[in-house]
Amino acid sequence: MRTIFKRSMRTGEGSRRSWGRRTVIAFALAMLLPMGIAMVGAGAPAHAAFDPRGFDFWVNDPNGVPLKSRIFRAYDGNTSRVVYALDGLRARNDLNGWEIETNVAEALNRANINVVMPVGGENSFYSDWEAPSQFFGVDAGSTSGSTQKLPYRWETFITHQLRDALAQRLGFNPHRNGVFGLSMGGSAALMFAAYYPDQFSYAGSFSGYLNISAPGMKEAMRLAMLSQNGYNLDCMWGPPWDPAWLRNDPFVFAPRLIANHTRLYIAAGSGIPGYNDHVNNLLDLYNTTNAMGLEAVALANTKAFQVRLASLGYTNVIYDFPPVGTHSWGWWQDDVYRMIPSLSQSIG
Repeated sequence: MRTIFKRSMRTGEGSRRSWGRRTVIAFALAMLLPMGIAMVGAGAPAHAAFDPRGFDFWVNDPNGVPLKSRIFRAYDGNTSRVVYALDGLRARNDLNGWEIETNVAEALNRANINVVMPVGGENSFYSDWEAPSQFFGVDAGSTSGSTQKLPYRWETFITHQLRDALAQRLGFNPHRNGVFGLSMGGSAALMFAAYYPDQFSYAGSFSGYLNISAPGMKEAMRLAMLSQNGYNLDCMWGPPWDPAWLRNDPFVFAPRLIANHTRLYIAAGSGIPGYNDHVNNLLDLYNTTNAMGLEAVALANTKAFQVRLASLGYTNVIYDFPPVGTHSWGWWQDDVYRMIPSLSQSIG
């Protein structure tokens, strides 16, 4: 089990220059790695672990497209304590990565927390997109079976259609819920808590990209989406100068989280491999090396976000920066285990 380190951050000019250099170095490292699996919620290959305790819950999104979520009920049967678990960039259409790769649903259920796992939304950042993703009339995702004919409407879906259906059909409390996610889902979790405080009182980000306006981040996201079934970044929040980029940047909307007094859990590894990283062949070495670079970028983003909150005097947050950990599921599972006590105290 990794140890939680709470460190005070210097806010002077020297500290800002230091983190700027580290961000550039980390970004350069990630660019040197194969972009084919960049910025994804993956480390070791998926092993498709279906959990029979969960059940499918179908709800139409604002486009009228039926979307599946997986529901795992709290062991004590309550309907007041609810958390949403968000996936990474390579979110699949059959199961959420948290179900495929971890057993966090059972751990949360044992803590008497109901778990909602939205399924699908690769590359979406769980946002409402400005347009369907296309290049010269060719739909994104056409090679993966997840063709995007209509613009994503994940933000509206999770905060309206899914929220209302859970309340009406299962009796789930629509207020003071929790939300957490890894990588892409980490920044999305903070976005939901920032703009929908009535629904979300708690947010957790694991290896999230929390400073997406930093130099090089938009270019990295563009390459990552292209490599993941050919998605067009400009169709998400528009061109780089569009205000939607600032609206979805945790570094920018941090004051909203403070105004809401959202309880936060912010974690990222060092990029150094540890006991959850297993290298038995060349493919494992490839994945682990890539996961090291990705976590370096996530750590630089997360540390910048920590400095931002510290400069604003916000203390209602737990920081988890262990000495080891890469961009992979074993570490994110451990993050959830450590997060459960504070989550349990902050929802319902």
